[in-house]
Amino acid sequence: MPTKPNALPWLLVSVLVIALDQLSKWWALTALQPAGVPHPVIPGFLNWTLAFNTGAAFSFLAQGGGWQRWFFVGLAVVISVALMIWLARTARREWRTALPLAMVIGGALGNLIDRLHASQVTDFIQVYYRDWYYPTFNVADSGICVGAVLLILFGLRQPAPNKTS
Repeated sequence: MPTKPNALPWLLVSVLVIALDQLSKWWALTALQPAGVPHPVIPGFLNWTLAFNTGAAFSFLAQGGGWQRWFFVGLAVVISVALMIWLARTARREWRTALPLAMVIGGALGNLIDRLHASQVTDFIQVYYRDWYYPTFNVADSGICVGAVLLILFGLRQPAPNKTS
């Protein structure tokens, strides 16, 4: 019985997310010094602001004393491997599953590179309105969030399976 091609080639999307993430972080590190100084892009809505995060989303566990670095490294590796196994078991044509998985993998590995290299994640995208500020984030975070949302949305809109007897 011949096997159908799996979705592992979708990992090229992961490579693209990682490349965009790392290039944008390099740009932020060179162009947005010193950290914490906003550079308005769309006044009243969007700044480029260099920031660093030793924790996870919303600075979760940022004050953990250093142990959290290895916790998040391990978590990124475990999640990425699990999602790659899921991709390997997904048919290549199932883009509604493959694309979001590849985006999440790319984002997880993009931030993993930062944690391994600098013990912190470089963030620089700051969205705000008046006195409300969304936590500063990066391209990898966007890949994770957009991928997760797409996975949920596509999962909710799955067509009913064909019932043939």
